[in-house]
Amino acid sequence: MKAVFADSVYFFARINARDRLHDKAVRCSTQSGTSIVTTAWVLTEVADGLAGTKTRHIFARLLQLLKTAPDVEIVPPSPEIFERGLELYSQRPDKDWSLTDCISIVVMQDFSLTESLTSDHHFEQAGFTALLK
Repeated sequence: MKAVFADSVYFFARINARDRLHDKAVRCSTQSGTSIVTTAWVLTEVADGLAGTKTRHIFARLLQLLKTAPDVEIVPPSPEIFERGLELYSQRPDKDWSLTDCISIVVMQDFSLTESLTSDHHFEQAGFTALLK
């Protein structure tokens, strides 16, 4: 089964029918034979974006769906991955990559992933394919 990385851009687009990337995100999520890898750090970004009292329940439902989906792997936080993300963050002062992006890049490398469900050009700068472009 082919695996792709899911960035917060994907989750926001997937849950918001008015998002300009919604249709593309839905099409990508319905491809059979594809599994998703994401991180607790990406999901923290999603939770932060949905922290309002009217949207908080959306994240709770999303997280439950992800945790029970057989084709989704959530990489848990670890000091080692965090340190490696910090190292990449420090090594690339020429880029506007967030720490979460750097951690995502490290995880993508660890899992030998080449494609990300995102429109974020930072992933392309790091040599990956952004599937929501």
